[in-house]
Parts: sequence; structure tokens; C-alpha cells
Amino acid sequence: MLEAAEVHLPEHRERLYPPTVTLSMFMRQVLNEDGSCQKAVNGWAAQRLAEGLSAQSVRTGAYCKARQRLPVAMVTALTREAGRLLSERAQRSWRWRGRVVKLVDGTGISMPDTAENQAHYPQPSSQAEGVGFPLARIVGVLCLSSGALIDAAIGPHTGAGSSELGLLRGLRAAFAAGDVMLADSYYCNYFLIATMARAGVDVVFEQHCARITDFRRGERLGARDHRVCWAKPARPSWMTPAQYAVFPDALTVREVQVDGQVLVTTMLDQRQIRKCELSALYARRWNVELDLRTLKTTLGMEVLSCQTPAMIEKELWVYLLAYNLIRLLMAQAAIEANLQPRELSFKHTVQLWVEWSARQPLLDRAALFRLIAQLRVGLRPGRIEPRARKRRPKPYPWLKIPRTSARQRIRLHGHA
Repeated sequence: MLEAAEVHLPEHRERLYPPTVTLSMFMRQVLNEDGSCQKAVNGWAAQRLAEGLSAQSVRTGAYCKARQRLPVAMVTALTREAGRLLSERAQRSWRWRGRVVKLVDGTGISMPDTAENQAHYPQPSSQAEGVGFPLARIVGVLCLSSGALIDAAIGPHTGAGSSELGLLRGLRAAFAAGDVMLADSYYCNYFLIATMARAGVDVVFEQHCARITDFRRGERLGARDHRVCWAKPARPSWMTPAQYAVFPDALTVREVQVDGQVLVTTMLDQRQIRKCELSALYARRWNVELDLRTLKTTLGMEVLSCQTPAMIEKELWVYLLAYNLIRLLMAQAAIEANLQPRELSFKHTVQLWVEWSARQPLLDRAALFRLIAQLRVGLRPGRIEPRARKRRPKPYPWLKIPRTSARQRIRLHGHA
């Protein structure tokens, strides 16, 4: 990782906030509950005093300018390198049948309502002008065994090429021959399956609701298990005729039904991969939902704080880099404790790291890994929880007009 940082380090003067210090402070911001620039600057000033250096100023202006100078290419390269290392060096016992399984899913990210953000990431059309927030879409490729994020793409929530499938098309380099792609029914797409099959990547998806599964057709492999031939659908609007001609006229896939759920896969041999194994693998797809929840809720990436699209992209990648480095700690702790990384608690690791990093000269690194491995997450297969809140929020009405108009009404008429 240090070598990768050196390769992408830009030319710079030795200032109070060189790129490596700025990136370290930026990551500390996203890992702390108080992610303000002021807290980051205060922490750096305290660290300099502890090391016998001058504290300079605790104003945030110089640090904010240093964040703007930080090249996003450096952050993205470090994030991808950390994800690649974690995925490639995962122990064989962590993998599914010795193969690398990569999870795919997308989610939405909100951000401050500024004119620049609105122009680049327009708010949904269902929200009235002046009361909504810019919304971005992110699609990530994550390693099932280690939880590391291998690559990601960000784009507007609406518009041409901004769908999850459209963003995923830019992430083909994240897959290698022999991998397995695991995703929900949204990704069960003829052209995506054909693209992955051509690259030597197997897929396991839930059947898309628009496709009818008839087990009386095709080659029967067992009860509710068959190989079937899909005909090539009509050319989509985003695809050129030349691109469309490259795809085969038909695609052979395997469809299986387990517990009322129909799965689609390109692993066609029922003697090598039984349908109960496919069902157990698809049940592990839920980990990508937990990983996205970790990023958005535990780390706080659900609502970004920067005011411009360039800084929004940089802030997003700093979150992803910090996430991968915490996963790196968890993987090392799992190796030393002979555990699976998914058995360890992400939030527990973040809390330990924040406390440990403030006292690095006094604490032993091996002791940190032992502490990380002490707390394990509960094993709760098939857990179901209602999507509802018991505690009632405060009874404030929704803001349905621009804030400036609401302030003017209060000045004229007082609070309702």
C-alpha cells in the first residue's frame, strides 16, 4: 500500500498539510462520528504538539484548500489496490468452492443542496424545486469472502447511462476469468450474462420478475432444475447495431427453483453444482446489503457533506478507501485468530482503530488484532425484521417550500 501511495503521490511542497497527511485526516473525518473539518484540524494540531512541533493555526481554511488539491486519482487508485489485494490474498478456506465470488449492488447517496450539485446530480422529479436534495447513484463490486470493495462507479440518479446496469458496464475490469458474480434479480439481464460468460465469469442471479419460467421446457436435470435456451431480445436503445451483432443469438442457462425462489446461473452441470449449493450461495448475497448499510449507516456515507461535484466524488472515494482499510485490519485479525472476516464486527474494528491510532506509540499492533478478533457478530440465518420504526419522530411538518421563502414567512407572520 505504501508503494502504491508513492506511485500516485503528486508533486508538492512540504507544507503543513502534504497530500499524505491530508488524506489521513480526511479518512479520520469519515471514521469519526464528528466528521467536521474543525475536529480534524484540532486533532492534527494536538498530534503536532505531542510530537514537539508547533501547532500553527487551528483555522480550517488551509486544510480545506489542501483537500481540494488532493488528487482523486490517488484516492481511487489506493481504494482499488486495497480491494484487489484483499480479494486476491483471501485464504482459500474463505472462498466458495475455492472460487472468488463478487457481489454487485447499487444504492443512492444524498448530498447538500447547492447549485453545482443540483446541476451534476439533479434531484428526483418527484421532489419540488427548492425542497429536494441532489441524489447520486453508486454501484459497487464487493468481495464475498473479505467484504472488500473492489471497484465502484458513481453517476446521477436519473438520465441516460445512469442506471445500475449502465454503471456496471464500466466496471468490467473488476471481474476476471473464474470469478462468480452474485446479484439480485435486477441484474438478470441477457446481455450482462452473455458478457460475463464471454469473459469466463459465472453468474448466479434470482430470476427477473418479467421472465416466465416454465420447467416443462428445456433439458430436465432434476426436480425444478433444467437447462434452457434464451433467445436474444431486441436491441436496446443504448446499444449500437455493431455491439448488438457481437452477442450470440441464443444463450444457454440453468434455472432452478428452491423454496419458491427461481435462480438463474451459467453453472450448467448439476453433478458438479447441486441446486441446494446454489441456494446456499444466493442466501449469502444478503452480505452486500449489510456492506452497503455499513458504508451508509455505520460510516455515515448516506449523506455526503461537500458542496461541489468534484469534492463529492473525492469524499465518496475517501469513504470507500477508509472502508477497505478497516476491512484490511479485519482480514489480518481473522487470519491470526483462524476465523472468517465476516465473523468479525466492522463497527467494533472502527472504534478500536480510532482509539488505537491516537495512542500508536504506546500500543502493540498484535494486541490490536487480538482485540478485533474478540468480538464476533451473531449468526442469524433467515432473520426477518419489519421495515418500521417504533420510536416516533418529533411532530414537525415537512418543509415543502424553499427555505428562504419559509424564513420570510416566519419574519412576516411568526411560527405556525
